[in-house]
Amino acid sequence: MALLIALFLPKEFPVEWERSINQPKDTVFNYVKYLKNQDTFSVWSIKDPAMKKTFTGTDGTVGAIADWDSMDENVGVGEQEITKIIEGERIDFEFRFKVPIESTDFTYLSTKAISPNQTKVTWRFNGKMPYPMNFMLPFMNMEQCLEKIYKIAKTTEK
Repeated sequence: MALLIALFLPKEFPVEWERSINQPKDTVFNYVKYLKNQDTFSVWSIKDPAMKKTFTGTDGTVGAIADWDSMDENVGVGEQEITKIIEGERIDFEFRFKVPIESTDFTYLSTKAISPNQTKVTWRFNGKMPYPMNFMLPFMNMEQCLEKIYKIAKTTEK
């Protein structure tokens, strides 16, 4: 019965966090668009600062890739590629997780001015849970699960 029900349930789930930064929008955008700068706030880099990282392409441009390889099972192996940039507004990424679970997910970071010296940054993760595992989605709070796994705070700086 569960397998039949799973056929009709969604297989995708969005997770979104927002944070206010006390800096002008252009300053924030021009910082977060560089993959190397993302190590300062990346949950994977924080969990394993000793992981091996390699960068290919021109950082901060479409096609740039950051690869990571970690012995920490919570970090694993994967890569992040910049797939689209709307200058000053949004950066789209494709995450290709290889270990411990293979999946491809899409994320973006967007920036919006709250005031001349304050910026709202939004991070959105569009994840997938394949059939028949998607049967568990109605019973799981994926945002809470990701927060617990990656210890990402959902708070907003004031």
